[in-house]
Amino acid sequence: MTALLARRWPDAVVEGVDSSPEMIAQARSVPGIAVTLGDVTRWVGGPDVDVVLSNATLQWVPGHQELLTRWARDLPPDGWLGFQVPGNFDAPAHTVLRELAARWGLERVLRHHDAVDSPSSYAELLLDAGLEVDAWETTYLHVLPGRDPVMEWLRGTGLRPVLAALSDNDAARFCAEFAEQLRVPYPPGPHGTLFPFRRIFAVGHKPS
Repeated sequence: MTALLARRWPDAVVEGVDSSPEMIAQARSVPGIAVTLGDVTRWVGGPDVDVVLSNATLQWVPGHQELLTRWARDLPPDGWLGFQVPGNFDAPAHTVLRELAARWGLERVLRHHDAVDSPSSYAELLLDAGLEVDAWETTYLHVLPGRDPVMEWLRGTGLRPVLAALSDNDAARFCAEFAEQLRVPYPPGPHGTLFPFRRIFAVGHKPS
């Protein structure tokens, strides 16, 4: 997404901040952007920062509502703030993972997300900060190919800390059990496996 911003505004200074060394290492190969390894809660925008975007990050930030309020208030006139957070943490993909991890004694290794709000709650927060707001939610229906594709999807996100804590043999056993349980809420069909994914969006604009 950061690369898209750089292509959309080639004359702008585009900066990215992430706490993942792996993410930063990959992003450093993208032309037209500057990236920094850091804590997003400590990032402060200056008077020349007129667009602030966050994509699937704030759900990992405790008390991110306060951070959003600060970002909104720090925007210069005619500045923009946009963000997206996943709203699927109550979906079977995640509830089954949490229950299985607890049975394996691995609940401590799961990344704990902060509760995300409704679109109306985020709209009220940004309105209180003086912004004009659009907020909405969308449930994307992904059609995933292959065997046990929901588990494979989660390998890159929620499953990563669990697998990192297990030996190769135990990881294989955990995945086999996880995949079997996921086939109940996400049965394979003739065209693949249907995987609903809810996301919440908000865009705010500070009037000139």
